[in-house]
Amino acid sequence: MGSGRFLLGKALQAVLTLFFILTFNFFLFRVITDDPVKLLTRTQGVELSEEQQQQLKEDLGLLKPLPQQFVGYLGDTLRGDLGISTFVAPGESVTSLLSGTLPKTLILVGTSTIASVTLGLVLGIYGGWKRGRALDMSSMTGSLVLYSMPEFVLGILLLLLFTKYLHLFPSGGYKSVQGNFTGVAYVVDVLNHMVLPWITLTLAYIGEYYLVMRSSLLDVLGEDYITLARAKGIREKFVLRRHAVRNALLPSVTLIALSFGFILGGAITVELVFSYPGLGKLSFDALNQFDYPVLQGIFLVFSVAVLIANLAADLLYGYLDPRVRTSR
Repeated sequence: MGSGRFLLGKALQAVLTLFFILTFNFFLFRVITDDPVKLLTRTQGVELSEEQQQQLKEDLGLLKPLPQQFVGYLGDTLRGDLGISTFVAPGESVTSLLSGTLPKTLILVGTSTIASVTLGLVLGIYGGWKRGRALDMSSMTGSLVLYSMPEFVLGILLLLLFTKYLHLFPSGGYKSVQGNFTGVAYVVDVLNHMVLPWITLTLAYIGEYYLVMRSSLLDVLGEDYITLARAKGIREKFVLRRHAVRNALLPSVTLIALSFGFILGGAITVELVFSYPGLGKLSFDALNQFDYPVLQGIFLVFSVAVLIANLAADLLYGYLDPRVRTSR
């Protein structure tokens, strides 16, 4: 009963939050200005006649009453219709734009996040368990440096080193402009372009996972139940695996879940440095060109991704710590 109530409560919270996100997303881009069409045409330097402005308003559904617009927006969103791009890719559907950039972001940011989480947690566990050792001290120094360095600065440094001076990797993009590669050659070409942004994102986020995991493990190792486990004669490696690490992972779960939630958002600065055509670069282009339908679709995707990640973190919390399921 406790587990069922816990799951039902979390699911209900997720549904209510999703409705709030949809409502906020609808009104956000309608309160920015009284006349979105005039703002769009003014910022783009486009002159439209009154008839053309009225036609554009009709195409965007801005002539209908606000409640009717909202109902239509909910229906279109549930059907996967997020509108039409006005400036980034005029006439192309927002859904098509997102589906074209989403896989690229998932490949780059998703795999780099997995790598940084794995390395950060492993180093954090070792650092907390073997505090003061050479590897712990060097990991601490490197993590602090990487954690304090902006991502785009690290990306530029790697770009200068491996592209300008060593000539090992391409300067950016997703694939070579010249050359129609297929099969294995195409995969190798894509991976070659991904190396530098992947290394940048991996190194940039190792530090936070390392620091959180190490600090959490040190706190747990000072608890009474760890002392009791040692007093019972349990071997140190089993104290670490069965008692310390599992409880020390709880603070890291939230950080990891949020990180995976922001995967769909990409890393805007890194994607810009390497001209990587992911969601981060699309967000920048849409913001620069005031393409509100694209911005609205991107905001919705980002928000839903974070919502799903938080829901997964809550459920994982309940699994790792049964007390969470029974608390009220």
